[in-house]
Order: sequence, then C-alpha cells, then structure tokens
Amino acid sequence: MSIDLKLVRNIGICAHIDAGKTTVTERVLYYTGKNYKLGEVHEGTATMDFLEEEQQRGITIQSAATTCPWDHHGETYTINLIDTPGHVDFTIEVERSMRVLDGAIAVFDGKEGVEAQSETVWRQADRYNVPRVCFINKMDKIGADFEFSFNTIKERLGANPLAMQIPIGAGDELEGLVDLLEMKAYSFDSGELGAVVEQPDIPEHMVEMSELWRHDLVDRAAELDDTLTEKYIEDESSITSDEIQAAIRKGTLAHACVPVLCGAALRNIGIQRLLNAAIDYLPNPTE
Repeated sequence: MSIDLKLVRNIGICAHIDAGKTTVTERVLYYTGKNYKLGEVHEGTATMDFLEEEQQRGITIQSAATTCPWDHHGETYTINLIDTPGHVDFTIEVERSMRVLDGAIAVFDGKEGVEAQSETVWRQADRYNVPRVCFINKMDKIGADFEFSFNTIKERLGANPLAMQIPIGAGDELEGLVDLLEMKAYSFDSGELGAVVEQPDIPEHMVEMSELWRHDLVDRAAELDDTLTEKYIEDESSITSDEIQAAIRKGTLAHACVPVLCGAALRNIGIQRLLNAAIDYLPNPTE
C-alpha cells in the first residue's frame, strides 16, 4: 500500500526544559488515539520517556518516534512524532533529531516566553532549515501573559510571529481561545479531558481586541504573498481565510514567518487546534 506523502508530517516537538513539551506530546498521543490513558510527567508515566533515568529525572534524553493518525479537512493524516530532548546537555541528540524533522512545534512557557534554552533549540532548527509552528503553553499558569510571550519570539528570536489565536482569559481564568483566522471562539470541556470542543460566541469584552489581532494577522499575511499584497491595498475585506492560510503556509515553509498558537496542555486546552495547525502549516516530506 503506497502512502500519499502529502498526508504525512514528520515533526518534532522542541522546547525549553520546563515548557511542558512532554505533556504536549502526551496530549497529542491521547487525542490521536495512541494513548488510552493520559500519562503525567509528574507521575513518571509519560509514554515517550521509556528510559528509567528519564522517568526519574522527568526529562527526555533519547529521541523516540511514534506514529499518530489525525483527521483534518476530511482526510486522515499520518503524523510521525519525533521526540527531541529539550535539555542543553543533549545537544547532539537534538541535532540528530533536527536532521530528520520536516517541521517542528516549538513550545514556550506562557509566563516565561522565550528562555535561554529555547534560543539554543531555535538556532539549531534554523541551522537545519526546519519550518516551525509555535505553541505558547501553560496559559493557565499564574502570571501567564500571551502578549509578552508572543513579543519575546519577535525580540529574542528575531522571528516573524503571526498570532493565529489569542487566549480567552489567562491563569485560573483561562477559558479557551479565539481563532483569529475563523474569528470563532473555542472552549474545551475539562470533564471530557478537553476532547469535547465547544464553539461559544467570542466574549463581548474580547471582540474589539480579537479584531485588532485579526487585522494584524491579515496585514502581515498579505506581506507574504504579492497577489495578496495587491488585494490588501485595494480592499482588505476581500481577502478570504483560505488565501490567508495559503500565504501563511507559503511563508512558514520559506522561513518568512511562524504561526503562533496558545493553550494549556495540562488542562487539555488547544491541542486539537495545534494538530490542525501542524497539518495546515508544516511541510509534507515532498516539500
């Protein structure tokens, strides 16, 4: 049976040591049906950490790979998840896994933003020309600040981040997120481990802010594609979501931008949307 490579994504999740990478990985495995029971890092039951030493220390040393199916756009995609170590002592392991990645999800702590180790891993991804999607995790942490973390991607990494989502609330008040491309809100039912995704209206107090972020997204997506730039100058409202998405995909593959998503893996907020983004913006093996 030949595999349609357009439906394959070889990706790694890379991050600073405490940004929650293993929890994000666990949630990905859970939602893609690979794991029936959610493992928790702090309980030492995380799937990808199979060496005893990794379980004791709560860190990921060896690169493991696992295959997950994910349905999106009416197709079943195959996500090959290559686990990458986040600890600076394992640079060679990180380098080795970077070489086989087609794309990566960079995870950041919603309170700390870009940290020293995130820079190291980011530069390695630059060196191997690995396109990225960013996930600002731990938005449920006290002191989490999306705008601050988002800006550190620009300031400390010199990247061109495009916010695809903004959180509804932060810290204990985190309720869900607003998708700026679709201009829809999403909330995740914690009773169902976030597997039930609801679509309430965008809260009134967030409508204006969402529109500002959306305008910025369209503005910066238009810069990534000449045809879109012309359309934007003539009439911004004539640009469709599909056109924006295509421009962002093109920009991501060309290292001209990085789409930024947010959520809280521990509370199962935003992981499904992150998987969709990995398919929408990260390259398939032929690209």
